[in-house]
Amino acid sequence: TMPKEPAVLRQNILDTTAAILACGIDPEKCFLFRQSLVPEHTELAWILGCLTNVPRLLRLPQWKMKRASQNNDGTVGLLTYPVLQAADILLYKSTHVPVGEDQVLHLELAQDIAQHFNKKYGEFFPVPKAILSKL
Repeated sequence: TMPKEPAVLRQNILDTTAAILACGIDPEKCFLFRQSLVPEHTELAWILGCLTNVPRLLRLPQWKMKRASQNNDGTVGLLTYPVLQAADILLYKSTHVPVGEDQVLHLELAQDIAQHFNKKYGEFFPVPKAILSKL
């Protein structure tokens, strides 16, 4: 949600990929891909954003905290990021999502969006459930 230098962003992508592989993820057993190369993520985010009301997004604590840290200059990208997260989850019709406590409200937003979409257009998205780590 913050502008990055292109070279830094490219390096971050490589570093993150290396870290994932170093953790033992086997690319022979799973798919690794750059989400930014899949246009359906942003396309679904746009559709879901048209079904999500702004007051709900303004109540999310992450918006309030980050906006305060940016001298009350929060961007539209920051505000709508939880909708993109919902699209990331719903696009693959995920039924269970591993989340930390700090992301429970964002998953609840994804659940609400899925339920709203299903009510309006018919059963399409599973309502994802949280898998909370026990750390």
